[in-house]
Amino acid sequence: MREKIRKILNDYGQKREPIFFMIDFELKNFQIHPLKHIPKEIRFEIDTKPKSKERKKIRYSHKSIDFKKYKKAFNIVIEEIKNGNSYLLNLTFASKIDIDLTLEEIYRYSDAKFKLLYKDHFVCFSPERFVKIKKNQIFTYPMKGTIDAKIPDAASKILNNEKETAEHIMVVDLLRNDLSQIATKVRVEKFRYIDTIKAGERELIQISSKIKGNLKKEWQNELGNIITSLLPAGSITGTPKRSTTKIIKRVENYERGYFTGIFGVFDAESLDSAVMIRFIEKTQNGYLYKSGGGITIDSDAKSEYAELKEKIYVPFF
Repeated sequence: MREKIRKILNDYGQKREPIFFMIDFELKNFQIHPLKHIPKEIRFEIDTKPKSKERKKIRYSHKSIDFKKYKKAFNIVIEEIKNGNSYLLNLTFASKIDIDLTLEEIYRYSDAKFKLLYKDHFVCFSPERFVKIKKNQIFTYPMKGTIDAKIPDAASKILNNEKETAEHIMVVDLLRNDLSQIATKVRVEKFRYIDTIKAGERELIQISSKIKGNLKKEWQNELGNIITSLLPAGSITGTPKRSTTKIIKRVENYERGYFTGIFGVFDAESLDSAVMIRFIEKTQNGYLYKSGGGITIDSDAKSEYAELKEKIYVPFF
């Protein structure tokens, strides 16, 4: 399927035809459409500005995976890390969420930089860019490290946390290497800066970095090569990618589907895209909210479990 996706994207790139695309985590499913023929069941916003500060108060509740089950998976990951099969692994699970809104209403009311509604299947309101391409330059912005902004000295605490620092360095190194496959003069332009994100009635501080590389002048001709060579996204997989992905499939024991995949727009001259995190999926058993975080050798199960729950929010404006 990777080859099929690569070829379709290359064809559109060579024709310089503007498109919307979304690709799931395992590159098993995808939607690629010319912008002039977007199906009505797909709605999206790319790189939008924050809306009104007056926030809509809508109640919702969630029930996360049992901690014992989480810790069992966590312990397996730690053993794999000790055995050298992974150095960083993004462990995720699905939580049941109860909210008296349709997916379309969640999409309409939520406030995020990147938003996507797909049929009556899922909604995503992501704060994380995947890659951006402009003027023959490619940029990626890995986001690793989350803390509640209300905690005293929150920014200082997360910036000086050894575990969070190590995790961020590994992701930056992974994505720098990823970009080096398809770009030249790859470098970290900005390292570990603070992003503040609305999380319902709370604010979260997240730590990001900016990585930049140069592409060929006719990079559009290789659009599919560029995108597929970077998948799955390093920030929501781990390192090394191949062995870490195998561990993820075994320990999570559920289908991520489009969660942690990517979506974006190519307009013939530039490209912008997002990682599909902050994700609610509609199932026969109700809504599921998929979330997680990066595990390293220094991770603590209770702290990582708390982060998984902390990321369950709907950023209503």
